[in-house]
Amino acid sequence: MKLGILADSHGRTDLVRQALTLLKKAGAQAVVHCGDVGGLDVLEELAGWRAWFVWGNTDFPRPSWRPQIEAMKLPWPDGPLEITLADKRIGVFHGHEYAWQRAMTAAELDYLLHGHTHQADDYRMGSMRIINPGALHRARFKSVALLDPETDTLEFIPIDDPLECDAPDDGY
Repeated sequence: MKLGILADSHGRTDLVRQALTLLKKAGAQAVVHCGDVGGLDVLEELAGWRAWFVWGNTDFPRPSWRPQIEAMKLPWPDGPLEITLADKRIGVFHGHEYAWQRAMTAAELDYLLHGHTHQADDYRMGSMRIINPGALHRARFKSVALLDPETDTLEFIPIDDPLECDAPDDGY
């Protein structure tokens, strides 16, 4: 099962919609959002997918959102997640949590997914592969990622931001 990975959307539903379209075309069968979601509008874009998400350091979920999120068939996260796909243990963090460092040093997972830094990354600590898909907001190069845990292949997919302009920076 191919897993689409997003992070740091900060409410940019336009880019989330574009990212999900590209991930679907690339074969994603499920998606995970690694935090800094930015609100219910972004989560509504995940509705209809087999999907998971975690809250980031800029997310301020209200308890009143819980029924709406559950109606979207999304599990409410009470912290970092651990999911299993293709018999692989996948940890999902934003990257700011206290448990993040423990998960890094323990290296007990097959994959550790995170956001927070707004930079795409892919490296290993022992046998654990650590992946940051990049960001959809406040990133020079916006991206998401597609992971196939059965084959251990990863592809970064660039996202075009129509709000970015090619005009030179005037310093204003």
